[in-house]
Amino acid sequence: MLTMNRRAFLAAAGVAASNLADAAALAMIVDTHAHFYDPARPGGVPWPPKNDTLLYRSVLPAEYRRITQPLGITGVIEVEASPWVEDNQWVLDLAAKNSVIVGTVGNLEPGKPNFRENLSRFHKNRLFLGMRFGYLWGRSLAAELPKPEFISDLKFLAGTGLELDAVGGPSLLAEVVRITDQVPELRIVIDHLPYDPPTAEPARSAYQTALRELGKRREVYAKVSNVLRRSDGRVPTEVSFYRPSLDELWEVFGPDRLVYGSNWPVSDQIAPYGTVFRVVREYFAGKGREASEKYFWKNSKAAYRWSTRG
Repeated sequence: MLTMNRRAFLAAAGVAASNLADAAALAMIVDTHAHFYDPARPGGVPWPPKNDTLLYRSVLPAEYRRITQPLGITGVIEVEASPWVEDNQWVLDLAAKNSVIVGTVGNLEPGKPNFRENLSRFHKNRLFLGMRFGYLWGRSLAAELPKPEFISDLKFLAGTGLELDAVGGPSLLAEVVRITDQVPELRIVIDHLPYDPPTAEPARSAYQTALRELGKRREVYAKVSNVLRRSDGRVPTEVSFYRPSLDELWEVFGPDRLVYGSNWPVSDQIAPYGTVFRVVREYFAGKGREASEKYFWKNSKAAYRWSTRG
């Protein structure tokens, strides 16, 4: 029995090593979702709160590179974690000094008087790739959708060639359907899939209907950045545990519209970066080299239109 256990351990270690070697062999790996911020700067930060002992610290590119370079990560898109308009510039200034950042998704409010002015200002920088909107900072997509000025500004956003990151929960999907009905040319990336679907009807059926409908809309991408879960007091690391939810996204969006995101450092609340990465790496390795290349960088290049840096 001891011999068999040792053999099984060595076999599993060999598979893990092979997966990591294959990951390093990919042309690029671009993480489309990480946050950078610094509570030590003058004025501090609006997030995370000071009582969050895990997240309330300086989170900057040097730490990100130290953690991710051994895994073969070659670039990252910063997603803005502040509602302050000038923090968009703070991140752009940070990106100018750190070539690992291939772009940033800003935080602006469509429908507000200064939206177009601010968007045009930041869009002059090629590292500004789009903006995020949804259920953050007390904002509500459902409340904004009926407003003509909101939809008009989304059309303006689409006209610039920038994208929209949509953030929320299961009900968000039906609202993204409504956006694409009115602004079909707007590229949208849905953050933090897979969601835990509603368990009760009719919410569950509405969720499934919206998910399937978005699968038909070619300008909508799914960011797979919310995979690992706690279950029975532990966080499973076996890809088999997550295969059903990943298979559903694969079936709906196909190989061309799934993108990799870590949600670091928030992901540390569940598991270390390397653990989160290995689960999706193993899953997509099973889909073949071409599918892995698409998931880990090619699809995000189509969604965000980022450019390679130094």
